[in-house]
This record gives sequence, C-alpha cells and structure tokens, in this order.
Amino acid sequence: MLFSSKSYDMVTPSEALPGRSQPIPTADTHFLSARPLTAPVPEGMEVAIFGMGCFWGVERLFWNTPGVWVTMVGYGAGYTPNPTYQEVCTGRTGHNELVRVVYDPTKVSYDDLLKIFWEGHDPTQGMRQGGDRGTQYRSGIYPTTAAQREAAEASRTLYQERLRDARLGTITTEIRDAEHFYMAEDYHQQYLAKNPNGYCGIGGTGVTCPVGLAV
Repeated sequence: MLFSSKSYDMVTPSEALPGRSQPIPTADTHFLSARPLTAPVPEGMEVAIFGMGCFWGVERLFWNTPGVWVTMVGYGAGYTPNPTYQEVCTGRTGHNELVRVVYDPTKVSYDDLLKIFWEGHDPTQGMRQGGDRGTQYRSGIYPTTAAQREAAEASRTLYQERLRDARLGTITTEIRDAEHFYMAEDYHQQYLAKNPNGYCGIGGTGVTCPVGLAV
C-alpha cells in the first residue's frame, strides 16, 4: 500500500503522535449496499473486528460472506486518537489496519468468521503481511464480547496445531479486547469495489482451519 512503513517496533504511548479530538471525514454509506457505516448496530446483529494485513483485501473477504450486514475499514489497537492513514503508516500511532464486520449470528457464526480470518492470511509473519511491512499490518483479533475472546483463543490453539503439522511457523496473532475503532478515510472504504483491479496483498498458508469442523 502507499506510504508503507518499514518499522517492526511498536511505538510507546509517550512516543505516539498526538492525533486530534474530532473524527476524520469518511463515507456515510457502504459503496455496495448503501447501508449506513456509522449508524448504531441493528438489533440482533453482532460486531467482529480483525486485522490481517492491508485492509483493502481483507474487507472484500468479509463483504462477500453471506450473513454479513456491513463492513468498514479503520484503525485500532493503538494510541493516537482519530489518526489519518498517513499517520498510521509512519508506525508512530501504534494502530493496526482493521476491518469491522457487522453480522447476523443467525446466518453466519463467529466461528465462521474466525475460519475466514485464519485461512485468509499468514498469521505467523509478525509485523508484516507478505510484502507489506510495518506494525499496521500485524495479525490481530479484537473481540467485542467475552464469548468472542474465548472462541478466538481456542481457534488460535487449534490452528497452531494444524500449522505445526504442516511444518509452518508460530502464530504471532495478538488477541486483545476491542477498544476504539477509528473509521478510515472515504477512499479506503470498499476500496476494491471502487477499484476492482486494485492492490490486494493478503494470502493464506493453504492450511485449513478446523474451527467449526470435526477434529
């Protein structure tokens, strides 16, 4: 992606950029569905948040999933309030590039989303994903409920066993409770729908995740 950071070291809170008190401008509605991006979560829906590399390609994985109501990209798991993309890419905000997924749990389960997460990228690469290098490309799951956290941690254990069997690396995915999610700029929202031939830097290991399967 543009302005890709080469830093592999997390910034400390005292070193982080100051940011701003007000949200940065973004899109009002989803480019594909026209559903509102900043409205309250509809009754009965749940929220999942993932980081797995460049958020352009990650968002497409989830908006194509049946049962997903709406998706959006943004920044989180860092320190700087209301950061811009350029600030995140300096490595001095501590943020990760994230996708926020609002979904109907009667149509798609959190385990289903975890399976997409694990199989959609390489969670062993530390502060990078493929050629995208920097702390904003780290693998992360950011649960919004205690049940999600339990499921995320269990899935990490299961997938690590599969990766070990395949003689691949150790998972570096962070799992931490979701805090602030800052919406990214308008042009990042549903980027690959607006630019079908645009850059997508994610790719999996080829190892099937056993979440939701008989093991």
